[in-house]
Amino acid sequence: MANAKKSSRSSLIAQAEAKANKIVNDREKAKKSKGKSGAKKPNGIVKYFKDLKSEIKKVTWPSWKKVLNNTTVVLIGMCASGLAVAAIDAVLTALLQLAAG
Repeated sequence: MANAKKSSRSSLIAQAEAKANKIVNDREKAKKSKGKSGAKKPNGIVKYFKDLKSEIKKVTWPSWKKVLNNTTVVLIGMCASGLAVAAIDAVLTALLQLAAG
């Protein structure tokens, strides 16, 4: 009975070792075959700019009229915000002068 358990255990170990060796051999073969291929991998910077070019082609650019309209809206909003901050500053300055004076 004990011999049967030992033999089954040793056969399982042998099977596991065989599978591990096969995996290692397959990985080594894959590494060697990658190195033998004549195609070069593109440089990281070159690949980046190629991808960038293809992505820029996909962009939907707004018309000139839309750009001018949006720019006008932003400038008017900035001026209104600036005037609001200036008004609040003037009111608070006047209040501080009254309280101090």
